[in-house]
Amino acid sequence: MGTRDQLVDSARELLWERGYVGTSPKAIQQRAGAGQGSMYHHFAGKKDLALAAVRRSAEELLASADAQLRGPGTAVERITAYLRREREVLKGCPIGRLAQDPDVVADPVLRGPVDETLTRVRARLAGVLDEGRDAGELPAALDTAALAATIIAVLQGGYVLARAANAPEPFDQAVSGVLALLAAL
Repeated sequence: MGTRDQLVDSARELLWERGYVGTSPKAIQQRAGAGQGSMYHHFAGKKDLALAAVRRSAEELLASADAQLRGPGTAVERITAYLRREREVLKGCPIGRLAQDPDVVADPVLRGPVDETLTRVRARLAGVLDEGRDAGELPAALDTAALAATIIAVLQGGYVLARAANAPEPFDQAVSGVLALLAAL
């Protein structure tokens, strides 16, 4: 892995752990084992590096979501696989946590890929729900866009509950709850 990738990965980890303000260029450099000159050779500054880190986190999140949502099975089975996949629950969602970061939200450049990622996951979920509705697995009158937004909200809220309790059980309970509602349809 090259220095640029090491810097991006270090920034990703630190943004996930500490947020934007808590992530200093020096901390990124130390974690990456890179000097200040290396950082500024590859990036114009902290914001530029943070943007690359957010985009890489977004790519990984979308690839992971697609792996479950495009897999075999019914719509409900694929959504279940997505919601039950292995996650670092107590760390929260690397993209969702950035949506709670006031400095990221205040900056349209940094907020853009966060919003785009969550929008794309919602759209992908709605598409899977559309497939289930079209196959007769789900009710014909189902508002798939609203249900997809609900699924994302429960998932992100589950992370918050788990972090507040410092235990994964509230996350698991939230996922089980939304899956029970989905099965009842």
